[in-house]
Amino acid sequence: MQDIIFSEKARELRALARQIADEHVRPKAAQYDKAQEYNWEAKEAVAQAGLFRTWIPEEYGGHGAGVLALAGVTEELAKADSGFGVAFAVNALGSFPIILGGTEEQKKRWLPQVASGEKMVAFCLSEKFAGSDASGLAVRAYEDGDEWVICGEKKWTTNGGVADIYSVFCVTDPDSKSRRISAIVVEKGTPGFEVKKVEDKMGIRTVPVVETHFDNVRVPKDNLIGGRAGLGFRHAMATLDYARPGVAAQAVGAAQGALNLANVYANRRQQFGKPISGHQMVTKMLADMAMKTEAARWLVYAAAASIDSTGPGPTASKMAALAKCYATDVAMDVATDAVQVFGGYGFMEDYPIAKYFRDAKILQIYEGTNQVQRMVIGRHLIREAAELEPLQEFIPQETQEEYAPKGVAADA
Repeated sequence: MQDIIFSEKARELRALARQIADEHVRPKAAQYDKAQEYNWEAKEAVAQAGLFRTWIPEEYGGHGAGVLALAGVTEELAKADSGFGVAFAVNALGSFPIILGGTEEQKKRWLPQVASGEKMVAFCLSEKFAGSDASGLAVRAYEDGDEWVICGEKKWTTNGGVADIYSVFCVTDPDSKSRRISAIVVEKGTPGFEVKKVEDKMGIRTVPVVETHFDNVRVPKDNLIGGRAGLGFRHAMATLDYARPGVAAQAVGAAQGALNLANVYANRRQQFGKPISGHQMVTKMLADMAMKTEAARWLVYAAAASIDSTGPGPTASKMAALAKCYATDVAMDVATDAVQVFGGYGFMEDYPIAKYFRDAKILQIYEGTNQVQRMVIGRHLIREAAELEPLQEFIPQETQEEYAPKGVAADA
């Protein structure tokens, strides 16, 4: 297990995020949620505080503070508004393909603009018929002289329309199994590139989620991430491993925010002559919510610290899946129980807890459903079984015949 050590920079950035959340995010969270409008005021505060520099390497204008620092900042913002938490963190998701797989020229070209907050980023992977199956993409890109030409449409592009830079994953070699997909950067305003349908969402309503359409979009070959075709699937999987602790941190922030509201309400609401927090059933609910949230928090920190230490690889993949799956399940559980603590008032949009409930569900779905995360974790456990060879001496060696139905040969 990797030691969890917050650097001084990480602590500083987290404190700034908490201040921005208190001053610019929480006070207007309900307003932007109802209007389905982006919180530009909070975005500018984040940029001025240098929080977009958190995950960008120092040589490209960032703080180079790593995934653990990113988790801390995201948690604080999501505690105030889960929607703005993803509005912030999705910039890391969109820029990780460039950080992890881009050429030196590409990093120098785009990352400083992301670090300063001048330009925002989106990640275009999912399609109508390719969600969890990221290998089943249909959007095509083909070479034409010195350009790539992209055709098709992407679904559920978070930050779409707000973002200036889009990391687009498309099929460049349909006949290949291992090198079928590539990642290409498309910039806002490129002819043929349009944001079409803006989704009417249940939650995280302050951040746009849209369809992005590519009608013979021409971009220079220099926009091919990594400079070589066929690396896209590798870039996508590494990116998700790095970004999933950010989703998990959103979940921890959302859970803590819901718990805080439930705790305040439970100590204020009087029933049967005393605050409902004094009734054992409510006390137990609050205690369970606190235990789950704290356990999720430290699993997220462990995953983020592990990725900072080891980089891309099996450890990062497993830890990211563990954190994302557990923390987002916790967020949904805690938000549900928080609504229950509020009782009838929790079902009303007049109270802020309903928003936490609506926001929580998507956490279990995007950046890899929790069913997929369990499959990822399971595959890692199966591979790790070989390392547990010494334990086999403690397991009785049953013969195949003992498990065969009576009267049937074992090798039938």
